Amino acid sequence: QVQLVESGGGLAQPGGSLTLSCSASGMEVELNAMSWSRQSPGKQRELVAEIGIGLGAHTEYADSVKGRFTISRDEAKNKVYLQMNNLKVEGTAAYYCGVNQRIWGQGTQVTVAS
Repeated sequence: QVQLVESGGGLAQPGGSLTLSCSASGMEVELNAMSWSRQSPGKQRELVAEIGIGLGAHTEYADSVKGRFTISRDEAKNKVYLQMNNLKVEGTAAYYCGVNQRIWGQGTQVTVAS
């Protein structure tokens, strides 16, 4: 059974940084497309970052986070990360880790406020 558990959310100031982690079980992160999405109240879920299958896989980012967020994974730890720099107030949302955009974790809350 696939399980994804996100962590690392919290309160950050505008311009600050946070790193989210996603611990996966029941599957291998290296052999699947892994992604992060976010959703804030009243808004549609937004896919913010995705990394493809295998070593040196292609990464894609939403225009809203390009140049500020970086997705990566650690095969040995079976984890996926989202490094978020230069955070903006509009980045306040629940962030979710996903596999093949089909199965999602429970999410971790990120609040960006001064």
